[in-house]
Amino acid sequence: MSVTDVRPTGVPGYSETFPCLPSSALSARRLVRIALTNWRLQQLVDDAELVVSELVSNAVRHTSSRVIRVTAAWPMDTRVRIGVVDRSRTIPHLQYADRDHIRPHGRGLLMVDALTYRWGTDLYPWGKMVWGDLAVEAQS
Repeated sequence: MSVTDVRPTGVPGYSETFPCLPSSALSARRLVRIALTNWRLQQLVDDAELVVSELVSNAVRHTSSRVIRVTAAWPMDTRVRIGVVDRSRTIPHLQYADRDHIRPHGRGLLMVDALTYRWGTDLYPWGKMVWGDLAVEAQS
């Protein structure tokens, strides 16, 4: 599916399905960048690209999904929601740093937590969406 095939989600938004592969993070970043640029919210692009990269990486690493769905929605004037949907019902949790063990992985949600206003998980009968909300500053 190309960017021109992206389907709106009802509220101002973009949504696209990708293979559940590490290389999909690049396409997910592009989708988020296009959405935010179209909404004239370029100030959020860098943080949103990092958030979606971490969410895609988590889906790839921790699920057996063949595909994921990446969404960028603007449900309220004060926030933009970046989400990744997969087929797993396992709820992710923050893994805090352990002084005695250096982990090469497991800090993605810490980054999502630091970059977003809030983040969470919506469970569905067939899977879940992990999302992060970025605050939208009032525009003059």
